[in-house]
Formats: sequence, structure tokens, C-alpha cells
Amino acid sequence: MIVPEITKVAIREFRQKMESFGENLNVEQLTAELAGKVSAALKDALTSAGAAALQAFVQSYNPTDPVLEVNGQRVRFKLISAKQFLTCFGPMTLERSLYQADAGGKGYVPLDEFWDMAGEFATTEVREAVLFSVAHITPLETEQLLHKCAWFHPSATAIQNIVTPVGDFIQARGEDLDSIIRTEETIPEGTRVVAASLDGVNVLLNEPGVKRGRPVERPGLDSSSVQPTSYKNAMVGSISFYGTVPKGKDCPQRLASRYVAQMPEPEALTVKEQFEVELAAVEDRLDSHVVKILLLDGHRTLWNYVETTERFADYEKLIDYYHTTEHLSKAAEALFGKGSRRGVAWYNKYRIKLLEEDDAPAAILRSLEYYRRRQRLGKTRREALAAESTFFQRNQQRMSYASFRRRGLPIGNGPVEAACKTIVKTRLCRSGMRWSRVGGQRILSLRTYVKSKRWDRFWHHYLHLRQSA
Repeated sequence: MIVPEITKVAIREFRQKMESFGENLNVEQLTAELAGKVSAALKDALTSAGAAALQAFVQSYNPTDPVLEVNGQRVRFKLISAKQFLTCFGPMTLERSLYQADAGGKGYVPLDEFWDMAGEFATTEVREAVLFSVAHITPLETEQLLHKCAWFHPSATAIQNIVTPVGDFIQARGEDLDSIIRTEETIPEGTRVVAASLDGVNVLLNEPGVKRGRPVERPGLDSSSVQPTSYKNAMVGSISFYGTVPKGKDCPQRLASRYVAQMPEPEALTVKEQFEVELAAVEDRLDSHVVKILLLDGHRTLWNYVETTERFADYEKLIDYYHTTEHLSKAAEALFGKGSRRGVAWYNKYRIKLLEEDDAPAAILRSLEYYRRRQRLGKTRREALAAESTFFQRNQQRMSYASFRRRGLPIGNGPVEAACKTIVKTRLCRSGMRWSRVGGQRILSLRTYVKSKRWDRFWHHYLHLRQSA
């Protein structure tokens, strides 16, 4: 079918719809109500015209041969099978020829194969819109949103039926997808620093577990403490590219970030592997002058991982400045009491020293020891002070904030903390939500493509891989 014929179908359908609408329409005076009615009628006519034109176009390719040869096998026409598809213009029904081999077996519908709709009920444009929306909001909210602003209106159930196979495809072929995407990416122009970070965030799983805050080993733990849901730690990794420090600013400009995210799993093995693969792809394209940094909070498990992994040996390592200041604040409270003026003054003094003086960590340790000897502290404050002293002793070699600032390097792992919120918390941790690991991962995979600004590449290569499968 050629364009003029499609146009005729569309115009005929549009005219019939509008003429039917206008038969008993009072147009003597323009009112808001009248304008609304005409607008709704135009929308209805346009969607009907689009669906009719697309239906006529696709239907024109339906084969009518009594016998076809498919992959070296002869198949015979059996019957006409009608199927409704959801298009960007709304529902559209096609009459498709179904073929089958003489020996029986699965039927073959050539028309579905021609336009890549075998096994699908929604067109490519509809599926992409639905997936992009569900990466941000729930299926029910997507249903409501599309009803207000789109010409196609899938139900929440239909939306979930679109998400599930794509999510499963990403789970099975995600490495292939990401590998292709990475080959097309370049390092942002002006990159001086690459900062890599990992962090975790709790997600409520639809799995039984002990109520939070109740030690499993506590004697007399009753069955009521075991809940049908439990919180587990999802992991997020970020790779951020930084340029120069803008005039009047203290930190370099962040040019771009790429992310990986994984639902809770033992030892976070998958996210670590993905994180390392992403880093390797970046490193292969870096100029030799680019500084590589690992920026983490104080979690000992993460530091044990990076310190014992050979591939991170040539990275400069820094503990997040803002995490360190939290421990500095706790130390001030242990020394002088919560909210005391002396504590606030002590905290501000050493917070600034950390930013300006290379020996600030050692000075903090000396001050903690000095006051520990002079102050008469109760047991609770002594224990808190000991914990903070241990933190600064263990991490003082990772607190080169003054040096980093002089060199125009970042000192905070804000990108990964923000990613924990925007990729995981915002979407998976809303009131009443609880997840299976598989279901949550489907959403996280989609969100990482969005937040890494990889969506268009992802969708293009997903369609290509799906067609070639």
C-alpha cells in the first residue's frame, strides 16, 4: 500500500468521525464547553484515523498464498486469525493468515513476523513509552498518566505484561546490551578526574525475616518477631567524570555519571562485577593525565573489597568528607556532650582543619586523646569516644582532603548517595511497597539506563538483539 492510499483511508475515517460528531452540534456561540467537545472529538477522530490507516497499511502485507516455505519447511494456510494490537493510536485489529506444517506443531503467522510483533500485543512505540514511564512511576500511575496524555490506554496489568519480558530479556542479555552501549560511548570532553563509588541502601523484600532492631540470637525471641517481609541491602555503583573547578567554586564540575544497581544478594557479587566491567571500559579510553579516585563512605566491607582487589591498586582512595564530618560530630558529642558550645566550637575547628591542613587527621587523634585523659566521661561517652577514635585511626590515610582540594579533586561521594535515592529509594521504597528480587531488578535495570542517559541506546540495541535472537 502506497502513501496516497493510506492517506485516503485516514481522511475517510477522520471525515466520518467528525461529520457524525457535528450532526447535532450547536455552534452558535463559542464556550469553554463547546471548545472542549470539539477538542475531544478531534482527538477521537485523529486516533481513529491513525489506527485505520495503520491497520490498512499493515494488513496489505498479509500473505494469501496457500503454501509457503519457511526456513526450509513447507507450511499450509489454515485459517484467518484476528488479533488486537495496541498502537500509539489506540487498539487496532488485524486479520492475519495462520499457517502450519502438515505434521502439525506450532502455527506460523507471517504478518506478525514481518513487523516484529510475533508474541507481542503492543507496538514498539507503546512498549518504549510504557517502559520509560514505569522506570519512574508504578504501573497504576502509568495507566492513569497515559489515560490523561496519550492516545493509547493500557491497563496496569497490560503494562506489567510489557515490563516482565523486557526485564527478563535484560537479565538474560544485559551483558551483551551494555557491552554494545559502552563501545559507542566516549569520555566527556574536558575530563580531568574519574571518581568511582559504591554504596548500599535498604529495600523491603517480600521475604520473611526478623523484625529490624531485634537480634536473632536474643533469648526468648517469639514467633511474632519474625515478619513476612524483611529489609536487605541493595547496592549502587557510580562512575563520575569531573572537569575543572569553576571560578568561585570549591569542587570540580561533574560532567557525567554512569551507574549500576543491583537488588540485594550475598556479598554483592553481581554489582561488583558490573562495576569493575564499567570501570575497565572507562579506563581503556582515559588519557594518562586523568586522575582515578575511589570515594567511599566508612563501611569496612567496601574498604576491604577495594583494598584487597588488585585492579584498584592505582586508584587514589578517599573516605567521603561528609561521612568523616559525621564521625567528627559524634566525637564532639562524646567529648563535650550533645549541643554544647564547646563541642560545636571543637567540631567547627577540626572540620575546617580537615579542608585546609594535611595533618588534620593526626591533630584530631591527638585532641581526642588529650581530652580523653582530661575529661571525666561516663561509660556510654567513653565507649562512643573509643569508637570514633578507632574510626579516625583506621582511616586517617584516607583523609587527604586538603591535598585533594588544592589539586581540584572531589572529596565527596555525593553522586552515589544521590543515586541510592534517585535510582532505588525514590522508586522502590515508597509507602507500602515490597519487592521480589526479580521484580525489583527489572525496575532497577530500567532506571539505571535512564539515570545514566543511556535510554535511547538501550532501546535501539534491545530491539536489534531481540530481532536477531
